[in-house]
Amino acid sequence: MVGVAGLVERGGGGVTVGGVAADGAAADGLVVDGAVLDGAVPDGSEQVRAFWRELGLPGLVDVHTHFMPERVMAKVWAYFDAAGPLVGREWPIAYRLAEEERLAVLRGFGVRAFTSMIYPHKPGMAVWLNGWAAGFAARTPGCLRTATFFPEDGAAAYVRAEVADGARVFKAHVQVGGYDPAGPLLDPVWGALAEAGTPVVIHCGSGPVPARYTGPGPVARLLARHPRLRLVIAHLGMPEYVEFLDLAERYPGVHLDTTMAFTDFFERTAPFPRAALGRLADLGDRVLFGSDFPNIPYGYAHALEALTRLELGEEWLRAVCYGNGARLFGVG
Repeated sequence: MVGVAGLVERGGGGVTVGGVAADGAAADGLVVDGAVLDGAVPDGSEQVRAFWRELGLPGLVDVHTHFMPERVMAKVWAYFDAAGPLVGREWPIAYRLAEEERLAVLRGFGVRAFTSMIYPHKPGMAVWLNGWAAGFAARTPGCLRTATFFPEDGAAAYVRAEVADGARVFKAHVQVGGYDPAGPLLDPVWGALAEAGTPVVIHCGSGPVPARYTGPGPVARLLARHPRLRLVIAHLGMPEYVEFLDLAERYPGVHLDTTMAFTDFFERTAPFPRAALGRLADLGDRVLFGSDFPNIPYGYAHALEALTRLELGEEWLRAVCYGNGARLFGVG
């Protein structure tokens, strides 16, 4: 993987691809060491496609991408722009594009299946988000229909309805939602999801900033009560990597996604312990590639470069970047 990706630059003169404008002039802005500079939108599609082709894969399965209603996404981006309390640092959005342009970028990368990670921060929001996500998946080839929930009356009923109607993955965001995942209001929700075997991507680690119910403790209590849950621990449980590896080794339904882990952006503040790489290799059939696209502060190719430099081998990369996700979600 190369260190400097191609660029897509947006401006009054239109869009430039691969660092060259329509009139042949060079575009301004670089992606260096995983950081976005000068407002450029990283392309890197050639690097991404070369990555999976060299591994003999048909493309990528990305289990952690965000598509939301426009006004919700705008509020999320504004929160990142302000480096809000749950972000805690400067965080430029690399792929700040209209929805159709973001979809075109993912397809240009060769992403064959992806999610629309939605999450409520208050009661009464989940049903509306689920309705939007169902419509988005219906009109968007490659999108795994995504749903969410919140600890509130009626949550178990609408979760069961989503499962029955074809939801393929759920998102739980403990940090943003500010709730105990092992709390009593969610117990019937988890029971329904365990019975259905539907995967749940859960942001439960204390990164980038801890909250009241983040960390391995609440999830350990949850799994003790619902050991058959198919949880996908977002960001490898950053920064409590080792504790979440412990849970994955204890519970066969627990998976881990690589979202933002190992990148230059987080290795500076929440480095993955190199002594634990062997354990990650041994769990290779339950590690899934995730990117956090579009809300990442570097080019998409950098996430793949970060995985490659772990030197865990091509078989591990093939499983993580395609095989495991394809199996979990039934992607052809």
